[in-house]
Amino acid sequence: MLEIVEFFPAFLLILVRITAFLVTLPLFSYRTIPAMYKIGLAFFLAWLMFFSIDPPVMEIDYFYFMLIFKEVIVGLTVGLIAMVLMYAIQVAGGFIDIKMGFMMANVVDPQTGAQTPLMGGYLYTFALLFLLAIDAHHLLLDGVYYSYQFIPLDQLIIPFGNENILMHVVTTFNTMFIIAFQMSMPIVGCLFLVDVALGMIARAVPQVNVFVIGFPIKIFVGFLLLVLVMPAFFTVTKHLVDQMIITMRTLMQLYGGV
Repeated sequence: MLEIVEFFPAFLLILVRITAFLVTLPLFSYRTIPAMYKIGLAFFLAWLMFFSIDPPVMEIDYFYFMLIFKEVIVGLTVGLIAMVLMYAIQVAGGFIDIKMGFMMANVVDPQTGAQTPLMGGYLYTFALLFLLAIDAHHLLLDGVYYSYQFIPLDQLIIPFGNENILMHVVTTFNTMFIIAFQMSMPIVGCLFLVDVALGMIARAVPQVNVFVIGFPIKIFVGFLLLVLVMPAFFTVTKHLVDQMIITMRTLMQLYGGV
């Protein structure tokens, strides 16, 4: 009983970090998952982590409360940088919506509660199913486990003054836009050629109302291209998942001063 009391502060720190992870981590942070299940999963994972690592004996003092604040920052930021990469799919859907004429029809995403592009939500749903199919959710939880190897529980200082952390965050945002461009470029490029063809028709045959016939043509071509490029979309999504795991691990290494 005495040993349980001695290691309770360490268990609480583990629970705080995992709970912060689940607040921002893709797939685990969505509003469609009841809060009761999230809390239960966090407690269960913290219990497993407690016996998987070598937790130190700690005292509850002012130093301990600073460690709690550090654990919250680590969990939120590492999960958030993974979510930033997942938003590449939403950005790609926004690019496609602009060319297809769907930008005026934003819908509310039930998972995040925010407005999302129509095609972005469609592609994002397929990406989440693909995430589950390749066991990427297990890789995300694996990243939570390895965070204790890079950032020990008793490490108080996070080197935010290190310029490599800022450069890593900027590079992550840059990578997100590059992946979004790779996902949307086949469809956006082809729809641009459709716009060029409609412009040539408008110049050659002024009697044709291009504005009226342009929208259904672009929607039809857009859906046709979407079916054709879906295998390439899943290939880029697999690259996105790999990049997400690498980005999380790199940030944890920078936090740990590696």
